[in-house]
Amino acid sequence: MPQKTNAARRHHIPRPKCRVTNWAEYDATLRQRGSLTVWVTDEAIASWKAAPRTTRGGQPNCSDLAITTALMLCAVFHLALRQTEGLIGCILQLLGLDLPVPDRSTIARRTRTVALPSKPRSSSGPLHLLVDSTGLKLCGPSEWLIEKHGTKKRRSWRKLHLGVDAENGRIVAATLTDRDGDDAAQVGPLLDQIDEPVAALTGDGAYDRTGVYASVHQRHPEAAVVAPPRADVVLSDTAATAPTQRDRHIQMIAENGRMAWQRDSQYNVRARVEGQIGRWKQVIGPALRFHTDEAQATEVAIAAAVLNRMLDLGRPNSVRVS
Repeated sequence: MPQKTNAARRHHIPRPKCRVTNWAEYDATLRQRGSLTVWVTDEAIASWKAAPRTTRGGQPNCSDLAITTALMLCAVFHLALRQTEGLIGCILQLLGLDLPVPDRSTIARRTRTVALPSKPRSSSGPLHLLVDSTGLKLCGPSEWLIEKHGTKKRRSWRKLHLGVDAENGRIVAATLTDRDGDDAAQVGPLLDQIDEPVAALTGDGAYDRTGVYASVHQRHPEAAVVAPPRADVVLSDTAATAPTQRDRHIQMIAENGRMAWQRDSQYNVRARVEGQIGRWKQVIGPALRFHTDEAQATEVAIAAAVLNRMLDLGRPNSVRVS
């Protein structure tokens, strides 16, 4: 449960049990994620080489599609850029295709300016957006150095902010900030990446800010904001005559308790964005590979596309049994 209510008595609450109803299909999906079978369409072959350049300067050999493919292989198989270059060259040779292979210098340089494909529509109806953040390591001493030498140097890291569709679990928005970045301040940039209507936005206590309500109301006036108020929160001056969404949350918690508010407001759905963060750390990794801001932004977008592609292959249908 995201909100740690009744923490002293939580060990008496039995853990819910779930059963996957489509285990055979989901098991085949998990095996397919590690398959090395490669399909190259005629459209990809035709778009692999870069279009002729009309301005002054050198002529690029590989298109943005080739660079994006290299970055996806790098993210999925956790390869360095040189190993990615070798893998693409081997694949093209086995397929008998006479196409240029992007070298590691080209991949590293083009990562800062590559044009990524547009994101497909997440769902058919209004979007229920789940937001949360996590840290990604950048550089600095490892745990081994800290344990052996007792270094006091702080490791560098950046903060990743995610927006997830509550219906299908797809990552629909992502931003990257410094480690001092405020979670609530990134609600606006996350919403700007979404073209479809938003019905609700759910986040943890860090999103209980006036600016969050204002950002959501400015872009989607009918959208609901679900964020747990702080323990010392007070009602606004207009709560008696014209209560705001935040006032209604406070009143519901005061009348029925926080547990009932979490159930009635569907706040517990926020656990799905935490699950996507766990998938990110397990599949992609807990660190960033590139060092410039532009390249890191592209790296985050590629990682989100990879996780969405894996999710499109199949997902488990879990039902609660107790």
